[in-house]
Amino acid sequence: MSTFDSTKRLLPEILAEIVKAKIQLPDFQRGWVWDDQHIRSLLVSIARSFPVGAVMLLETGGEAKFQVRPVEGVSLPSGESDAELLILDGQQRLTTLTQVLATKDAVKTRTEKGKPIRRHYYWNIEVALEGGDRLEDAIEAIEEDKIKRSNFGRQIDLDLTTTQKECEQLYFPCDQILNSDAWEEALQEYAAEKFGLYMQFRRQVLNAFRNYQLPVIQLGKATTKEAVCLVFEKVNTGGVPLNVFELVTATYAADGFNLRDDWHGNATRNVSGRYQRLCKEALLSQVESTDFLQAVSMLHTLELRRADVASGKIGKSIQPVSAKRVSILAMPLSAYAKWAEEVEVGFLLAAKFLRKECVKSPRELPYRTQLAPLASVLAHLRERWLEPRIYQKLSHWYWSGVLGELYGSAIETRIANDVEDLLQWIESDSAIPRTIADAAFSPDRLDTMTSRLSAAYKGLNVLVLREGAQDFFWKAKIQELDDEELALDIHHIFPQDWCEKNGIKRAVYNTVVNKTPISYKANRMIGGHAPSIYLSKLQSHTQVQLADAEMNAIVGSHLIDTTALRADDFDTFYKNRKASLVKLVERAMGKAAAAVADGSELGDAEEDEGDQQQVISPVA
Repeated sequence: MSTFDSTKRLLPEILAEIVKAKIQLPDFQRGWVWDDQHIRSLLVSIARSFPVGAVMLLETGGEAKFQVRPVEGVSLPSGESDAELLILDGQQRLTTLTQVLATKDAVKTRTEKGKPIRRHYYWNIEVALEGGDRLEDAIEAIEEDKIKRSNFGRQIDLDLTTTQKECEQLYFPCDQILNSDAWEEALQEYAAEKFGLYMQFRRQVLNAFRNYQLPVIQLGKATTKEAVCLVFEKVNTGGVPLNVFELVTATYAADGFNLRDDWHGNATRNVSGRYQRLCKEALLSQVESTDFLQAVSMLHTLELRRADVASGKIGKSIQPVSAKRVSILAMPLSAYAKWAEEVEVGFLLAAKFLRKECVKSPRELPYRTQLAPLASVLAHLRERWLEPRIYQKLSHWYWSGVLGELYGSAIETRIANDVEDLLQWIESDSAIPRTIADAAFSPDRLDTMTSRLSAAYKGLNVLVLREGAQDFFWKAKIQELDDEELALDIHHIFPQDWCEKNGIKRAVYNTVVNKTPISYKANRMIGGHAPSIYLSKLQSHTQVQLADAEMNAIVGSHLIDTTALRADDFDTFYKNRKASLVKLVERAMGKAAAAVADGSELGDAEEDEGDQQQVISPVA
């Protein structure tokens, strides 16, 4: 038995039901996003009686019970009419037509570049009567005050602020298309001689809107919630694709749960969102809804996997731990309800772990994608993550992912493996996680690392700070200055000017080996001088006054060979600092650096940033 009907309905009838809130939207639908050009094109298509596609509606009262909201621009009438039909497909078109044709307020739209604007839409009747391709030219989008200006607002080109001015200039407001009685009476009063032209416009354009029949596919109330969600996913493949969060939102909405409110919060419904709570930790401000769902999915599928193993299943019959889209879409609401609180706690613990590793700001975070598996593991461990042996294992895994540059792309399989591997390794000292086994850091990688945006570069900088790097001028560690909100620069140790004058190639002096974080004050004093000169200037400054041994200790805290630096010996400096950085990496990863025979392993894509200096953001 068919669960749907296909028919045609007059456009004015559908818009009337939308305004009366008899037709509304399921609340999981995304907001209206059409720009001015899309609006114009739709109006022209209907004026020319062209097809604009079918809409799909769902009868309410069935198994799929959704929270609803009126179409954007519609205010609920007193008594809040219950929706009889919900829009599953055609939201953008129906919202556009409702705002332009059936409400009096200026339409909230945007330019092609995304700038929000408010416009009233008019037909220039004389141009519209030329028909055909001139119809699009006949549509005028006028500012909210109904005045069209040019010359940076100094010249008024068109004033439609009163009905009389509209009539005299033959500009017909689109919000009168469905019922133009009042406007026609005004035209008879203010410009009767133009009534004949208007009647031609009415026959050629207005009647096209009033008689337009829109194809409608209507799903009956007997349609199951699974079918509704499947249909919704299938029909929303054009335009802006739905992401996995929106699709899961639709699925859970059929069970009466508003995932969007749960994540983003809703002031109207007095709901606090998880993202709002996570953002109180600055390091978690980059977490996306998909990251959260992946973490929930991994814990859910891990539980299923362990149950399968316990029941004696083998091979492919055992549920894999998964963060893939298909697994997230298949995840029942009961699983989300069970694990969401645990995952939220896990993300908060992940922020604490990162701070202990001296990653203190979002800008220093090498990979956002590493947060989901870390949160999943910490959700299981809770306070046990601080046990020394467990903490060391977590640290080795984390830095292996960062310095091995393994989380840049195609990470769905890796993060799922990491959750299972890490927990097994922690709980039973089984084989080391695949990420640790896969991670390799070649010393030659330091010779190509120039981009401050690369994960390994960020990670290496954090490790230098963690070693207690002190500022060359202020009496403080760099991270203490960061806490005091003093801007820091990643600056060349051997300045660029000096390097170029001494024949050192850019590809060499611009790598991370020749860069370190220092304050703006020290940066300015270094300038383009040779290290022997700027060190002397720094330590003899009237407000510094340091002996050589004291200055050497400060420079040494950056893993810099002070003897080579004071001798302006770039080659020795570079060789020794590179060796020190390699040892730093090895301690973090818990394994020896790997030699790469052909030197081709470059990790994340690099880009030469020249002399640009990076301001390190203050810790929140």
